[in-house]
Amino acid sequence: MTELVTGDAVVLGLRPAKLPSRALALAIDLAVVGAAFVLVSIGLAMATATLDDAAFAAVSVAAFLLVLVGGPIAVETLSHGRSLGKLACGLRVVRDDGGPIRFRHALVRGAMGVVEILMTLGVVACIASLVSARGRRLGDVFAGTLVVRERVPAGRAVAVPPPPPWLVGRFAGLDLSAVPDGLWLAIRQYLTRMHQLDAQVGLAMAARLAGELAARTGAPVPEGVPAGAYLAAVVNERQARDARRVLVAAQDGAPRDGAAQDRAARVRGAQVGSGAVEGGVAAAPPVGSGPFAGGTGAGAPVVPAVKEGGAAPAATGFAPPA
Repeated sequence: MTELVTGDAVVLGLRPAKLPSRALALAIDLAVVGAAFVLVSIGLAMATATLDDAAFAAVSVAAFLLVLVGGPIAVETLSHGRSLGKLACGLRVVRDDGGPIRFRHALVRGAMGVVEILMTLGVVACIASLVSARGRRLGDVFAGTLVVRERVPAGRAVAVPPPPPWLVGRFAGLDLSAVPDGLWLAIRQYLTRMHQLDAQVGLAMAARLAGELAARTGAPVPEGVPAGAYLAAVVNERQARDARRVLVAAQDGAPRDGAAQDRAARVRGAQVGSGAVEGGVAAAPPVGSGPFAGGTGAGAPVVPAVKEGGAAPAATGFAPPA
């Protein structure tokens, strides 16, 4: 499993970058940094022409550290992992969990880059990238980062199959705040590739993931609900909450914190839907056939309709004459 997932259970579709693309991005970055270093050195040479040799050497070392080491660190920190070379090659540095890097990650990568790239002409970095399963050099290993590809062909993105319609909205009362990103990653990877797995292996994996998800949410898997359909319904519920948060914020016209938006979204979401909701569990219509055992159809979370330009006007009770 090499794709990354955010905390909102959204597949990013990012894959680890290979050595050729990373080498090309590094060559572009080194060319830019080298040109900047030459310009800075010329300027310092003209400004320090009257200094002695010791002072000139100290200024040269300071310029080297500032441009060749501090420059890439500052660029990666401010751009969240996108240097000029990586931007040109469609690459980006992210944390192991898929989040944006911070100053400490860029600092470790830059410090290790002096040793494995500048001092050894990139030999150590190339060997480490070839040995690593995800193409990471030593700086990535110590910093806990990963270089990934941001631009991938659209045809390679695989959508998660929707849950059966009778499960849509059934898990509106689940608390998903304790589910870690790693578990969301495993669930999404299983759902997108379950048809490629052996039947027995797929069932065992679905049961294991459903058990872990139930333990994190504090509610057992409903009896009679297949594990694969349960996983798809919970992921669908997560995405529905995010969509309702955006809708509530647009209706209210003012930003809210995440907890307030989630509470408002649940209240409004409970007022709509295809069936009555009692205690957070919706009544289940008849079961058919489909991609999951025990359910069918392409279910989608129901979102309250909003008229274009604002909220719907309140009813006045006035009826025009026929």
